[in-house]
Amino acid sequence: MVTVVKTLPFDGQKPGTSGLRKRVVVFQQPHYTENFIQAIFTAMPAPGPHGATVVVGGDGRYYVKDVVQKIIRIGAANGIARFIVGKDGILSTPAASAVIRMRKADGGIILTASHNPGGPDNDFGIKYNTRNGGPAPEAVTDAMHQATLSITEYKTIAASAADGLADVDLSAVGEQAFDGFVVEIVDPVEDYVELMKGIFDFDLIKRFRSENPQFSLLFDALNGVTGPYGERIFVEELGFPASCLDQCTPLEDFGGLHPDPNLTYAHRLVERVAKERISLGAASDGDGDRNMVLSHDWFVTPSDSVALIAHYAADCIPYFKNNGGLSGLARSMPTSCAIDRVAARKGLECFEVPTGWKFFGNLMDAGRLSICGEESFGTGSDHIREKDGIWAIVAWLNIIAHVSQTVPNTSVRSLMLDFFSIYGRNYFTRYDYEEVDAAGAGQMMDRLRGLGADIVGKSFGGTAVSKVDDFEYTDPIDGSVSKKQGVRVIFADSSRIIFRLSGTGSQGATVRIYIEKYDSERCDQDAQVALKPLVDAALEISKLEEFTGRKTPT
Repeated sequence: MVTVVKTLPFDGQKPGTSGLRKRVVVFQQPHYTENFIQAIFTAMPAPGPHGATVVVGGDGRYYVKDVVQKIIRIGAANGIARFIVGKDGILSTPAASAVIRMRKADGGIILTASHNPGGPDNDFGIKYNTRNGGPAPEAVTDAMHQATLSITEYKTIAASAADGLADVDLSAVGEQAFDGFVVEIVDPVEDYVELMKGIFDFDLIKRFRSENPQFSLLFDALNGVTGPYGERIFVEELGFPASCLDQCTPLEDFGGLHPDPNLTYAHRLVERVAKERISLGAASDGDGDRNMVLSHDWFVTPSDSVALIAHYAADCIPYFKNNGGLSGLARSMPTSCAIDRVAARKGLECFEVPTGWKFFGNLMDAGRLSICGEESFGTGSDHIREKDGIWAIVAWLNIIAHVSQTVPNTSVRSLMLDFFSIYGRNYFTRYDYEEVDAAGAGQMMDRLRGLGADIVGKSFGGTAVSKVDDFEYTDPIDGSVSKKQGVRVIFADSSRIIFRLSGTGSQGATVRIYIEKYDSERCDQDAQVALKPLVDAALEISKLEEFTGRKTPT
């Protein structure tokens, strides 16, 4: 029985670049989560929720199962006809995008706070993806926000076996029919694995592994959602030993970890790769859309990773090789310009977009983009409309196996050094200052936006500033304009310093500083040594300590 529940708006329900993220206790407030779910269905693009099919799943963090039940009740009350739900509420973000596209669903609700910590005292998130499988565009998220501001009631089905709907059994794969709607529980891994087998040369990778038993793989899921995906692909499909998996059981609190695949939070992987001299080490984040790649003697920056994949893709990855090659490349604005150099050499379009994967979607849907990436450990292609951690790791395996056919003892390091010999090296680093005072961070950014005339022509670290701007993007497909996407300080030698506030945290503000320097000759320097003059310049230009009180990055 449909029940109409009276409610009042909550402040702060404006979705960011990756949905709405808050502390769990915020979502647990009476009506808070229900309001936002209703806003999603209210703003759902035409023809709307009536008779629609919606994919639902999440990264397994605390509160996912509870919210899945709320989505089913509220969605059914709003006319949703079919829910496709990952078993136990589990569905990685890339897999959710794949299922939306493969099942021709009308959209999906993904329950994740991505790389943020989980558990009762940490973060939760809800994001809506449209029928192309990608994050909702700004027109939809703006409509969702407006719905949260004007909401006075939401529809639901009572959570009672007597006069409503008892909790749906999320543990049993198969269809469950109810009055007016169907819930289909699916294996969260199956569709995704079939997609990967159609993209990459699994036979080549298996043959390489068999012929090169000394090659070792170590995959760390950081107790996030990709553990079962890694087991199925790396062990069952590609034949690596089960010992190649670490922390691959999804846990509601990620085992107390911060499930962010970088050198700081994936320190266990970094230490094991070095100690055990692992050939290819890799990690993914809480919801499976990010990745880190390294070896015992090389760390691959995300900017270099996507550029290298783009360099080799049309030669060895069947998805591209057998379908006319690449149609275009792209990166988020803060990401280094390494992929631009690949595009120029190969005669491809290259797009610079704001941070947020949704900005790649229009280009992909228009057939103008094949491979793209973000410096925040996000890499992907047009096979889905989300970044994809497992995809990037399998791409590296495919490339290593391909090159090894003609170059014995190919390694992560040798691939990168060969790449630099062709393109030169874009040295890159990022400094994060998390949960700083939002007011102080905002004042710092306001000052930077007005700084141009004061520092253009002035030298920092031996090179002069040639331009200062606040990045603005006009979508070449739909003409939409995104303003204030980050302050860029561009130097005469093409070096860049970028200042940006991130929208992926659950409280306070996160200041990110990105620093890049190109060198066509000295390609084997330590990145921190090569970039130190620009790091010092960034702190001097921004006066970050004065505005935020922070002396060191998080």
